[in-house]
Amino acid sequence: MTVESPQNEASRPPRDWSDRPDAGGGQSVIWQTIRKNWATAVVTALSVVLGVTFYTLGQTKIYQAAATIQFDPNPPRPLGGKVETVVDMGSGSSWDNHEYYETQFKILTSQRVATVVVSQLGLDHDAGFLRNSPPGAKPLPLTVSEEAAAGALRGRVRVEAIKDSRLAVVKLEDADPERAQRVLTALVETYVSMNLEDVHASTSQAVEWLQGQLDHLKRDLESSEMALHEYKEKKNILSVALDDQSNMLREEMKTLSDTLTQVRTKREEVSARRTELAKVRSDDVSVLPSHELLTSPILQEMRHAYLDGLRERDSLLRAGKGKQHPEVSAAQARMDTARDAIISEVKNIQGALDRDLSVINRQEGGLAGLFEAARRRAFDLNLLEIEYNRLRRAKDNNEKLYAMVLERTKESDLTRMLRFNNIRILDAPLRPGGPIRPQVSFNILASVFVGILLGVAAAMARAMIDRSVKTPDDVEKEVGLTFIGLLPEIGDETLSLTYGKKRRRKLTSAQIKHPELIVHEHPMSGIAEAARTIRTNLLFMAPDRPFQTLLVTSAGPSEGKTTVACCIAIAMAQAGQRVLLIDCDLRKPRVHRIFGKDAKVGVTTALLNETIDGAVLDTDVPNLSIIPAGPIPPNPAELLHSERFKHFLEQVQSRFDRVILDSPPVVPVTDGVVLSTLVDGTILVVRAFKTSKDLARHALRALLDVNANVAGTVLNAVNLNKGEYKYSHYYYYRRDGYYADPTERSSTPPGDDDGGPVPKPGGSKASDQPHA
Repeated sequence: MTVESPQNEASRPPRDWSDRPDAGGGQSVIWQTIRKNWATAVVTALSVVLGVTFYTLGQTKIYQAAATIQFDPNPPRPLGGKVETVVDMGSGSSWDNHEYYETQFKILTSQRVATVVVSQLGLDHDAGFLRNSPPGAKPLPLTVSEEAAAGALRGRVRVEAIKDSRLAVVKLEDADPERAQRVLTALVETYVSMNLEDVHASTSQAVEWLQGQLDHLKRDLESSEMALHEYKEKKNILSVALDDQSNMLREEMKTLSDTLTQVRTKREEVSARRTELAKVRSDDVSVLPSHELLTSPILQEMRHAYLDGLRERDSLLRAGKGKQHPEVSAAQARMDTARDAIISEVKNIQGALDRDLSVINRQEGGLAGLFEAARRRAFDLNLLEIEYNRLRRAKDNNEKLYAMVLERTKESDLTRMLRFNNIRILDAPLRPGGPIRPQVSFNILASVFVGILLGVAAAMARAMIDRSVKTPDDVEKEVGLTFIGLLPEIGDETLSLTYGKKRRRKLTSAQIKHPELIVHEHPMSGIAEAARTIRTNLLFMAPDRPFQTLLVTSAGPSEGKTTVACCIAIAMAQAGQRVLLIDCDLRKPRVHRIFGKDAKVGVTTALLNETIDGAVLDTDVPNLSIIPAGPIPPNPAELLHSERFKHFLEQVQSRFDRVILDSPPVVPVTDGVVLSTLVDGTILVVRAFKTSKDLARHALRALLDVNANVAGTVLNAVNLNKGEYKYSHYYYYRRDGYYADPTERSSTPPGDDDGGPVPKPGGSKASDQPHA
């Protein structure tokens, strides 16, 4: 049968749980973990269940009284919708309704309401209420302040709104059902009455304030009316409205303005005529203003006479008569006379125009004065109107305020007399029928469920916290090593084994003088059979090239590597092979003390003498010899790495069939790592429930880094009574298995009673081979 290389087996990554034939995935892992740590899970679950049960049963029974209150956010209005109340007892919008309800809930549980209830019922010196004692109890007397008692009452009251309604349920919890009913009744009645009293008090205060304001406004109105009358009398303002006076003054100013405009127009006309007359030349009076000619017949006659004389003279001169001709002279005389007359008339007209212009200027001045006086009167009237309007406005405002306050006072007085409430008690509190707390059944069922969960969690947590190697499965899956056997823990539970129908007996610690030699001293014990199982696995791991030199080491100190080395060496010697046990622990040797030999000779002396003669010592175990460590050297690692040590190994290999080397642990020192490169195989000893998985992996990595041939792992000091083995398939190593006392089992499991094949636990590659 082909055997997988131990080195390859050790170097491959740890297998999953699914590699096991009986693995069922994650649920199987959890179930196995719970079974291994069942005590932790059971203790945790029972602690939770018992704790909750005793706590629940020890609690005081609490009763709950309930009352239903109805709210009306839109209270009735007997006086009509136009009459508004002083205190708004509700609101119309949904958002305001929500705020209104929340406000009322807070008032229900307020300190004010609670204080009134405490004062009414005397709860501040009611020891039963203050201590929340059940009925029939006689608590010690206790008195507190009303504020403290009110705080205790508020802590027991809860208000819950009923969805989609205008109702709310008020609940009060107490240890005494009758007291709960009595206190809650007082609470809701106090709340309803206080709501009505608050509205009435607020309305009364408003009415009193309105009456005070009414008297004040009446005095102000009378004062403003007298001030307006005195002003009209002082300013001589008639009853005619100021607007009419202003209109009359406006008409007067318009008439004066029109007349003044006409006079100024006439003045311009007269001034223009005079200006035109001033342009008349004395040498040519034929050119006269058209207006004067048209309006003055005299000027017309004089101008015609002048023009006639001028035409006559010009005609005589053209006839050839000279300027001194009598006819010419007569015509000239007539023409001069007419010209003088025209000039005289023009001057007369100019004088008349000057007089008219003087009159017109006087008229204009008079009209301008009248207009200015009217304008000043208009300004004065505006000032009078401003002050008058101010006084009248004050009087009108006081009159309006007085009328409004008077009306509001009458309405508020009527509202005060109505005394209606928008809150009422729909269902009065009843005596509670049964307690609401504690819920014994629910609490116990919940504690069972939570206890199971916490128990499972505690078991899983313990398994996660404990990082030590416990079972062969941990060796193979967690560390990655081949499992070649285990040695049970040496103690009171070790069983002596005989075959056939002979009775078996227990070995006590007093009977085990040398635990390392138990295989020799008690060859029929379970530990001896376990050592023979390890021997068989080692022999059949490589049947074509068996291990001649084996190194037994461990990850850390105190893991039992020397005990394992002795057990394996004795088991091999019992098979008729020549076996040599070499103590290569040159730091803390123990082999010489185990076999009762002197430490003066050993490995160090053999290396010094370059011969093993004199270093090999016989023992009481047939076919077993030992070489002690000898004197402890200062440089063990360098000594073991020397050529002399290699020559030393060649000598012992030539004389013995099997050579077992005991070495220091590989993690603290390098001696074991150095030796692993010189032997055919290395056995790593792991102490069950002590060696951590991380430390074992570190030791394996140190050996693999130097290409050591790791044969496998021996799990040492296994306590088969642990939970990890009680519910596992390692029954051949347990008391009810192959090594069981016949008084403790009903039948012998299959196997050879004289040391025949024993099924190897763990399912490793080496365990698939037949045992000796």
